[in-house]
Amino acid sequence: MQLVVARIGRAHGIKGEVTVEVRTDEPELRLAPGAVLATEPAAAGPLTIETGRVHSGRLLLRFEGVRDRTAAEALRNTLLIAEIDPDELPEEEDEYYDHQLIDLDVVTRDGVAVGRITEISHLPSQDLFIVERPDGSEVLIPFVEEIVAEIDLEEQRAVITPPPGLIDDQAARDEVAEGHSASSRDDSA
Repeated sequence: MQLVVARIGRAHGIKGEVTVEVRTDEPELRLAPGAVLATEPAAAGPLTIETGRVHSGRLLLRFEGVRDRTAAEALRNTLLIAEIDPDELPEEEDEYYDHQLIDLDVVTRDGVAVGRITEISHLPSQDLFIVERPDGSEVLIPFVEEIVAEIDLEEQRAVITPPPGLIDDQAARDEVAEGHSASSRDDSA
């Protein structure tokens, strides 16, 4: 199974190093010197990591055969893809690979069906489940402990405790309306 582990950013310096946007919780394993990675677009690779270092909080990589800034810049926006065993599990108990979460059914703690996870969006502050509802619309659910109460891989479901308005637009409108009428009463007193 293939897993996107990073996206190449801009060139750094003149000796072929590039910045990378890490997309794995295990960069020391997936982006170590000697690792051979497939690429998207495929014509850019495969790439073998020659060196890696952290500079000012950013991971810098140099690939075999990439020796100057021009060659490094040509790799910009290339995705780096590692081949992993589909049965491999992350080191931490509460961590999951994207492929484990895709297609899980999402239900509330009360058993109300919300939809199915179709994609995971990795943002700087948190990850989001992109959930397709039965009517074809999508809802974004932050993958945070306060909202995602349980991931049950055996039952193929994610149990959530959504705050008002996260999955039910009408509930959000009702809550806003209640808040406006309550604040109006407070202003007139």
